[in-house]
Amino acid sequence: MSGLPKFVFASDSLKGTLSSAATARLLTAAARRHFSGCACLSVPMADGGDGTAAALAQACGGELRRVRAADPLGRPVDAAYAMLPDGRAVIEMAAASGLPLLAPGEKNPLLTTTYGTGELIRAALGAGARDVTLALGGSATNDGGMGCMRALGARFLTADGNELAGCGADLARVASIDVSGLDPRVREAGFRLMCDVDNPLVGPEGASAVYGPQKGATPEKVAELDAGMASYARVLAATFGRNFADVPGAGAAGGMGAAAMAFLGARARSGIACVLELTNFSALLEGADLCVTGEGHADAQTSRGKVVDGVAAACAAAGVPCVAVVGGMSADAARLPGLAAVVPTAIDAMPLEEALARAEELYALAAERLFSLLALGARL
Repeated sequence: MSGLPKFVFASDSLKGTLSSAATARLLTAAARRHFSGCACLSVPMADGGDGTAAALAQACGGELRRVRAADPLGRPVDAAYAMLPDGRAVIEMAAASGLPLLAPGEKNPLLTTTYGTGELIRAALGAGARDVTLALGGSATNDGGMGCMRALGARFLTADGNELAGCGADLARVASIDVSGLDPRVREAGFRLMCDVDNPLVGPEGASAVYGPQKGATPEKVAELDAGMASYARVLAATFGRNFADVPGAGAAGGMGAAAMAFLGARARSGIACVLELTNFSALLEGADLCVTGEGHADAQTSRGKVVDGVAAACAAAGVPCVAVVGGMSADAARLPGLAAVVPTAIDAMPLEEALARAEELYALAAERLFSLLALGARL
């Protein structure tokens, strides 16, 4: 480093303990103690899961807009989406259709619906959004996206011409789809999916088999849902002239991936890739001497499309060294590609509960260690 260094801080939240903003505040304080006058830029990071909309609203100078929408069982709930500059919007499925909205005894993917997510899309389009990003993490649904598309004007009909409500139990009953009433603003907008899974719509690796159990499906319900999804996939193919059953990512969020591709023309991308693009991260890295990223726990899964992996890859492309400050790490995390170093916050053997309770203190100490070593290296 020559002259006044520039540091970029782009960490995920450390779930349940520190927000992205909190990590940036602690890193900035440590950096300025050792490099007086240094430039510190921070940008919140997320990968499509809970908190993505809020992180992007903060990072891009947007705002969260609250909407009264239906929860997975059709009850009213206050949900929010992010409205960003230049007609861009970010919608989390979890906001209106997520598992945390249900009590344990309420989980049943035969009954849940994505209707509320469709209401959020409709609200964003009404507010002028023409570029809509859907974050698919955390859904409680397995309805093939029917509820969402019903909220946007599509109709799902039985062989007798009766309209279906659009829940998981209705999949097998869909005989035809009427898209004549689909909101015309859909055709004027571009849609993308934050999607980090490549599961197809049906089969042993499909939406129902892989994700149904965590949403409350018994083995019998999984079989019913998968058979219904196969039938629904045939109707989708007949309606849109394309087979979505085996498309990678079609099974994301209980088949919402397939519906978004079919009805909205959405393109699937990794969550962190979308976030890096929306925040114009490559521009933030220009002239940077170091980037610090991080997450709650670094392990082999980190390299599979998580925030640390995406930030490290962007830094490698820009020729900027990247370090990860993490709550904890496994032995294989030391060899994660693109990282110059991984710095765990833990300093002693302690119960997990204690480490979580002392998260801010431990993170501040890790930031201090990092920048004291950087300052030492600069003097050598």
